[in-house]
Amino acid sequence: MSERNVYDILEERGMIAQTTDSEAIRKLLGEKKVTFYIGFDPTGDSLHIGHFLQLMVIAHMQRAGHRPIAILGGGTAMVGDPTGKTDMRKMMTPETIQHNADCFKSQMKNIVDFSDGKGLMINNGDWLTKLNYIDFLREVGVHFTVNRMLTFECFKTRLERGLSFIEFNYMLMQSYDFLKLYQDYDCHLELGGDDQWANIIGGIELIRRKLGKDDAYGMTFKLLTTSDGRKMGKTEKGAVWLDPNKTSPYDFFQYWRNIGDADVINCMKMLTFVPMEEIREMEKCEGSQLNAVKERLAYEVTKLIHGQDEADKALKAAKAVFGGGKNDENMPTTDVTAEMLSDGEIAVAELLVAAGIVASKGQAKRLIEQGAIAVDGEKVTGFADTVKPEQFEKGYVIIKKGKKIFHKFVKA
Repeated sequence: MSERNVYDILEERGMIAQTTDSEAIRKLLGEKKVTFYIGFDPTGDSLHIGHFLQLMVIAHMQRAGHRPIAILGGGTAMVGDPTGKTDMRKMMTPETIQHNADCFKSQMKNIVDFSDGKGLMINNGDWLTKLNYIDFLREVGVHFTVNRMLTFECFKTRLERGLSFIEFNYMLMQSYDFLKLYQDYDCHLELGGDDQWANIIGGIELIRRKLGKDDAYGMTFKLLTTSDGRKMGKTEKGAVWLDPNKTSPYDFFQYWRNIGDADVINCMKMLTFVPMEEIREMEKCEGSQLNAVKERLAYEVTKLIHGQDEADKALKAAKAVFGGGKNDENMPTTDVTAEMLSDGEIAVAELLVAAGIVASKGQAKRLIEQGAIAVDGEKVTGFADTVKPEQFEKGYVIIKKGKKIFHKFVKA
């Protein structure tokens, strides 16, 4: 086929990692509306930016007229995917899993349209928790060989540390999901991060062996990593979450505004809908010119997750900070209560810890000794330095860490 379709868009944006049959998948996506699925195990109470990449894939597919099924892993999360883990996942209660799944639902709806049958959101616990184990072994387990499963990286890496039998069932359960969706929803394509390749292959082989069908396909996408191969989405405060209560829209904006020069174009391709013609022009930017590209990236991604109002606020706050106007209501803020003060003052190190800017006073000491901390533009020179009463007379102080992190401390 010569006509361009969503496969070409995903490929041009550098998102595709592996496919089971690239030509067949491209042909399928170009000829008809395809029902496809991708799974999200609710192991936490918020999606993170690794999930966001998967949501962008769904959105591209949906914009091209295809129907997504977002599977919430209410069943698979009770077992735990061994992929990428050195130890067995912590077992969660059904109540925790349900709460996490509800949180995922509300966040997905910002990017994926589930109205009027345009997309489906289904919990695999609806069928996995009702399976009879003996029947499942006879109907599904018989099609999997242990020696074949052990060739997959997700199992090989765990053999030395120990692989529990409950985790060994995970591939069978995810494979059964694909079979179920193929039969009940005419779903012919499973998508996932590249770490899901083995599980996707398992589902395709199960459909072929059980039903004699060879029209089920799989496609995986690159994981969100930096140019030197490190997984993106980690900060000193922890993971970068899509939940505004866990990562504020301002901090979320700043994460993207501060990414490395080598990563900004790749993120622009994978995490925004900015046309490739514009991105190709951005690729010509060098040095300080990349700051405008990073700001555009931060704005576009924040707008997708938190809406235009929050993106506008974050952009305004960032411009105020970098432009020297530090008093802005959208800057991350920590209240300083009377109980925290001693004779009206407080150690700078205590403020850094209280705001979560550093994890410990030891880390605060190192940063102060390196000259990386400033209060209202004045560099802090000693670990015992305090913010004095006269500095709070205007009602707040601004502490800067490094060149890019600003935090407002308001006297309560």
